[in-house]
Amino acid sequence: MQLHRWFGVGTALFLFLAGLTGAIIAWDHELDALLNPSFYNARTQGTPLSPVELSHRIEAADPRIEVTYLPLSIEPGQTLQAMVMPRTNPSTGQPYTVDFSQIAVDPSTGEVQGRREWGAFSVTRLNLIPFIYKLHYTLQLPFTGGIDWGTWLMGCVGIVWLFDSVIALVLSFPSPKAWRKSFAFRVKRGGYALTFDLHRSGGVWIWGLLGIMALTSISMNLSDPVVRPVVSTVSTLSPNLVDIPALLRAPGAGEKPVSRERIVEIAAQTGKDKQLGVPPGALYWVPGLHAYAIGFFAAGNEHGGAGLGNPWLYFDALNGKLVGSSIPGTGSAGDIFMQAQFPLHSGRIIGLGGRILVSVLGVLVAVLSATGLMIWLKKLNARRKAAEGAKARAAGAAARF
Repeated sequence: MQLHRWFGVGTALFLFLAGLTGAIIAWDHELDALLNPSFYNARTQGTPLSPVELSHRIEAADPRIEVTYLPLSIEPGQTLQAMVMPRTNPSTGQPYTVDFSQIAVDPSTGEVQGRREWGAFSVTRLNLIPFIYKLHYTLQLPFTGGIDWGTWLMGCVGIVWLFDSVIALVLSFPSPKAWRKSFAFRVKRGGYALTFDLHRSGGVWIWGLLGIMALTSISMNLSDPVVRPVVSTVSTLSPNLVDIPALLRAPGAGEKPVSRERIVEIAAQTGKDKQLGVPPGALYWVPGLHAYAIGFFAAGNEHGGAGLGNPWLYFDALNGKLVGSSIPGTGSAGDIFMQAQFPLHSGRIIGLGGRILVSVLGVLVAVLSATGLMIWLKKLNARRKAAEGAKARAAGAAARF
């Protein structure tokens, strides 16, 4: 009981916030497009240029930046939205100062329709949904001293939440004879009785889903430092992009990465050879690793439909050789477990219905957190009144003697 009380109090506000923001970002793309049509809807309806050509025009228009994430297919009538990062200023040896990381361009003309710093601490219309998305898993805490404090904090909250979920289940079934009470809601009584039942019985009804959300939240935030090392003790894991040995070597003198056009051609042929069944959907350029990652999906399916997500192939940018992959449903049991974490956390593993379920679950997590705090505050107040009463009675008894 003491553990549940203090675990619950310690994580309640974090989980309340995570629940509400999670309910919103289950629909991040749709809400963002609704709020910012000028960022999503192309101004002209002409024949679109190729995404790679658009990437060259973006960089030519602003030599301070380079494109790091590039969609390779565009939905009709939509802008191309690319992620960018600053290049190094040769005169200072430091990155150029730019105030945006995402850019939207008209695919027919290459005209820039909007820029924003994705996840910036801002609640303006343009920045609201990315702000909420980042708030969900980092609390918008700064990255300082080489540590992503927000990601670590929310990951640790997930660990406490997972342990507390087990404790809560034990407390909800104090005896075999009382199991019915653990599923009941005393609606007619209302007040504290209903608040207590919303917390206890509500948690029991959705306990399995809460466990999944707690576990996957740890995987989302602490995959490399915590989850992968634990999983690797029972199952061999394929290396992440950053751990592939072929990418750890330093480029030789004069070595340059193959062009985007060429790597897309290589990836398309490799995808056919591997019978992936979908075209290259996005290019991710990792300058620090001289690596390209190519995702395979149809336009508008960046996060994947039902199932374990989209296939990704990893290439050495210096020679175009395939050096690794993450193909849903393949690999060791540990690989498949790791592939399932985002689809489970987002609900996308079962498609639209899963996203609706996750959105509802986010609200319920907030309700459980709020009712838990209400119960704790009521009991705390009762204990204080009891202590004051005992103190008064003791003082009265002392006065009589």
